[in-house]
Amino acid sequence: MSETSKSLVTKRWPGGIIQVKVPLPFSLKYVNSYLLHDERGYTIVDPGLHTPEAVQAWQEALDANGIAIGSIHTIVLTHQHPDHYGLAGWFQEQTGGAPVYISEASYAYTQRLWGSDAGASFAADLTELYEAHGMPQPVLDEIAPHLDSFIPKVSPQPKVTFLEAGQTIEMGGLSWQTIDTPGHAKGQLCFYASDVKRMLVGDQVLPDITPNISVVPGDGEDQLEQFLDSLEQIRKLEVELAFPGHRDPFTNYKERIEQLIAHHERRLTQMYSLIQAGANTGYTLCMQLFGERIAGNTHNLRFAMSETLAHLFHLEKCGRIERSLQDAKVYFTMRTDQQQ
Repeated sequence: MSETSKSLVTKRWPGGIIQVKVPLPFSLKYVNSYLLHDERGYTIVDPGLHTPEAVQAWQEALDANGIAIGSIHTIVLTHQHPDHYGLAGWFQEQTGGAPVYISEASYAYTQRLWGSDAGASFAADLTELYEAHGMPQPVLDEIAPHLDSFIPKVSPQPKVTFLEAGQTIEMGGLSWQTIDTPGHAKGQLCFYASDVKRMLVGDQVLPDITPNISVVPGDGEDQLEQFLDSLEQIRKLEVELAFPGHRDPFTNYKERIEQLIAHHERRLTQMYSLIQAGANTGYTLCMQLFGERIAGNTHNLRFAMSETLAHLFHLEKCGRIERSLQDAKVYFTMRTDQQQ
């Protein structure tokens, strides 16, 4: 299905889309960036995290495919997570000012995290949230330094142009419809080329692994519900080849969406059963669900804790569990009218 290029980190897919596997210092190992060619040059979708290893991988990928960095005329971001967003500003500088496109909601989140006025506010908000849900102090102390470690990996910050849902953007000689798909990330965009039934899905639909669904402190929204609603929305589209943010492009698009929905239904049932059995704080549930897989890894623990809370908040919103506050800690139990 794919033709491997001279570079170990790139593959050329139907329609001439070049997949670039940009290395990550996380368990995911790499993020997918995509190069789309037209008569003007190239568009990059999701350039990756700004690390020396990523820059080297890009230099190898461009050289192997005979692409001059100056021929990159546009940078498009599916969402604001640092593994997708981090190199946008660097590429903008290297290309002499290529425009960077992102949704307004995604960009607002980057400014909350890394903007000039952000300070330590997000880290403080996240630490406060985790503390309220039972995370012990030694683990809490690791959160702010962990978040700070991303600042050089997303610098320099790009100047951006906003994309809106429903807007059409030209990439690789095709017209792509912009689709709002919140849940994994606020303001995440997918791009659908109906003429060829191809879709750039970001982290909304991933093969083999499940996208992380995380609570954002102070947001007040049900991220899991948003994610599931987004899946239902894009399940209606006819897609023959989907290009994800992680792992390889895939063809079983609708089947994979159904698998993701079923996964979260199972996870909600599992969490409800744990609460029935006596688990009562977000941190306790997180450790029972993920345990050794996140031990000693602050990055994975943050994802696991935020995803646990996203499922708990969804169960609470659906009326299946309720919370109480004791000594500034949140405890979850079955709703009184559901206990036997």
